[in-house]
Amino acid sequence: MARPIKETPTLYGEDARRFAYAVEHPKPVSAEKVRRAQAIYLAVKAKFPDVL
Repeated sequence: MARPIKETPTLYGEDARRFAYAVEHPKPVSAEKVRRAQAIYLAVKAKFPDVL
């Protein structure tokens, strides 16, 4: 049986500002990484069509 998930702590101060900035300014991802992720997704989807 799975363990209960703990409540996520609230961020304050500089931690909160860093998190908000990271959410608003995500790091760019190369086109190659996007293509690779899509290929992996399609391979998994083909193998397990009822799951995804």
